[in-house]
Amino acid sequence: MKILFAIQGTGNGHLSRARDVYPELAKYGEVDVLISGIQADVSVPFPVKYKLYGMSFIFGKRGGVDIIETAKRLKLFKLLKDIRSLPVEDYDLVINDFEPVSSWACKRKKLPCISVSHQCAVLNKNAPLPASGDPMGKLVLKRYAPVTAEYGFHFKSFDTNVFTPVIRQEIRQLNPVDNGHYTVYLPAYDDEKIVKHLSQFPNAQWEVFSKHNKEPFVAGNVSIKKIDNRAFIESMASSTGLLCGAGFEGPAEAMFLGKKVLVIPMQTQYEQHCNAAGAATMGATVINSLSEKHYGTIKEWLENGKKIKVDYPDITSEVIKKIIENHAPPKRQ
Repeated sequence: MKILFAIQGTGNGHLSRARDVYPELAKYGEVDVLISGIQADVSVPFPVKYKLYGMSFIFGKRGGVDIIETAKRLKLFKLLKDIRSLPVEDYDLVINDFEPVSSWACKRKKLPCISVSHQCAVLNKNAPLPASGDPMGKLVLKRYAPVTAEYGFHFKSFDTNVFTPVIRQEIRQLNPVDNGHYTVYLPAYDDEKIVKHLSQFPNAQWEVFSKHNKEPFVAGNVSIKKIDNRAFIESMASSTGLLCGAGFEGPAEAMFLGKKVLVIPMQTQYEQHCNAAGAATMGATVINSLSEKHYGTIKEWLENGKKIKVDYPDITSEVIKKIIENHAPPKRQ
């Protein structure tokens, strides 16, 4: 069986999850990998057949997506060309993690496309929602990568095809300790703003992994480090807590390791506000921006925040088996 595994390359969570999904898919056939997007900092330990430009949201430096830069970098004609030329008909099964090129190529050719993503769980009718709605944001999330069947991951399993997170083996094999520092990953803020605000809490030691600076430096109690997958997970495993954007994989991994979690959803990102609502149900603290008005909440989190400990069993193999049983074509005689 020939399988196309298409992965979103904006952000790091999709590629982190793919590290565990890929070997499970490979048990059932020949797997070609497609990655589209230009914002990831994580590499993958398997061959990539298609590396496409895709359609990425560009992180800004003030807490949200840089809409102007996103529009400037959008290559619409290339996107349409890639959708038209991608040979999805050559595959028996297309597995999609919120990746638009393969998704729209399948839709254009009226072929099945199976979602294995967090985004489809966010759109589930039983998913936690933020206090304020965002109809346009929800529409974008729904139309970005249309699929024909959905298998989602969320902080809790609240529906038949919604499962607890894929915790990569790198995380499962760690022995977490508490060395007293806090690990930080806020790609939508620049280093100057992060240092300005975190230095207001001098009793905390902050290890910040920066998307905007390749040269590490120390400013008082704030250490700025370049993005490095191994260094980040070692920092998180030995931390007291994680301060991060309201993505999915990062908070889920911190909860699995028994850490305190404080999330800041990116502005104008509906999915992140949904994630924040979900993380709050698990005991995470949520603030809407890194700013002075939230200093009280940050101080309370540092002094009295509770560590979150959840048992996320390793069910990746079961999920992939279920997908194969439900969607793989009959074996040829």
